[in-house]
Amino acid sequence: MSHGQAPMEWEGDAVAWRNRTFLLFDRLPVPIALCSPNGDVLMANPAMAAEWGELPGRLRGLSALALFRTPGTDQFHAVAEAVRHGRRSRYPVEVSWSAAGGAERYGELTIDLLADSPAAEPVLLLVLRAHGERAAAGPDPVPPDARGGGASAAEARILALVAGGCTTAQVARAVGLTVDGVTYHLGRLSRRWGVGNRAALVARAYVAGVLAPGVWPPATAPDGQPGTDQRPS
Repeated sequence: MSHGQAPMEWEGDAVAWRNRTFLLFDRLPVPIALCSPNGDVLMANPAMAAEWGELPGRLRGLSALALFRTPGTDQFHAVAEAVRHGRRSRYPVEVSWSAAGGAERYGELTIDLLADSPAAEPVLLLVLRAHGERAAAGPDPVPPDARGGGASAAEARILALVAGGCTTAQVARAVGLTVDGVTYHLGRLSRRWGVGNRAALVARAYVAGVLAPGVWPPATAPDGQPGTDQRPS
């Protein structure tokens, strides 16, 4: 606050600059997101959300680990250690993701640790730089860890729980995701397979061989998870 400036004037200036910052955040063509220390998305700009064909608000609450894949866990582990020890630095992470339309894209995610003071809990600033696509978009894209039906092992387990009648909250507890995270995976599967509701999604999973036929409670196919009762207690 400059000398002689009234508190009300200073507060007005602060609000104006905050609004300008949010406006800049929304208009930047570079994909950007702010995350909590554990990686949950707090805010995402339209450029980031557009990578998945979503509105920014739809990414809020999702884990960055649900949005991006890395060659291994070491890179994210280094960031987690930095957050735990309060080290302020910049960390580049190689990532890939399934973009809107099914294209498999890859690039670099730069993670900065931001905080108002050394003692304050940091916020993670994620800046995404896309390098290209690994394969052309197709009507039924298959993730790198997917089996023949086009579902990863994690997605297959979610489908088995849904087929068994579990609610989204029950599925989230069973697989260790947030409710929004489960909804995100189901929405991505629905878009991938071109179906409009959960009943059709489950039917498509059986036809694709992701779920084992003739088994109750529903289980993933023999080449996936063991066919045991996967319902949460």
